[in-house]
Amino acid sequence: MSVRKLLAAAVLAVVAATGLSGCSSATDPNVLRVGTEGTYAPFSYQEGGELTGYDVEVARAVGEKLGKRVEFVQTPWDSIFAGLESKRFDLVANQVTVNPERTAKYALSQPYTISEGVIVTSAGNTTINGLADLAGKTTAQSATSNWSQVAEDAGANVEAVEGFVQAVQLLKAGRVDATVNDTLAVGAYTKTTGDTGIEIAAETGETSAQAFAARQDDTALIADVDRALEEMRADGTLAELSEKYFGTDVSK
Repeated sequence: MSVRKLLAAAVLAVVAATGLSGCSSATDPNVLRVGTEGTYAPFSYQEGGELTGYDVEVARAVGEKLGKRVEFVQTPWDSIFAGLESKRFDLVANQVTVNPERTAKYALSQPYTISEGVIVTSAGNTTINGLADLAGKTTAQSATSNWSQVAEDAGANVEAVEGFVQAVQLLKAGRVDATVNDTLAVGAYTKTTGDTGIEIAAETGETSAQAFAARQDDTALIADVDRALEEMRADGTLAELSEKYFGTDVSK
């Protein structure tokens, strides 16, 4: 065999071994790997060096119901579905809004959060009083978020950002006119920061439901997650976690 063929065989052997090792880790039946941002309070964020938040605690409770150890993989939102598809993790827990596009592409659980959309502007802005007023304006949004699509549909020019905090920074700096987001995220931000430089200008008039997302062919996992969520509704776990983070039950 030539030197070139020997080298090629060696490379293939290394690749095969690496792939097998990854496969073994990925299919551990006792581990549920969950993708989440870790930068989206109060749903998924760091506190005292520990990952916490409503979505994080709901995911941990689901894992407990399923008898699985939950491992979180922190991933930026704009690449979180790519991470799911490439099997870096099994489930996305990051306020995934249920919409027709995602329903067709992924296996989605029953909703565990119900919320409304709002338009946020700098304090004192009187030019935006509803979705129609976003036409021709610039909003800051996570590019692949449901709220980005809402803003685009309203005729806004969307500037992509990593998350809500970055959107607020651009808004207060006068670089964008508004941002559209979840009323729960906005409320948590203002409560935590006391920021009086922004305000809710209007509601979008849309109610959204958020769910866990798995790969389309992983319907068995979603069936298990749905069973766990039903148990958590019945025993009060979801209501308790909702009250802890929002002061009201957002799970129904």
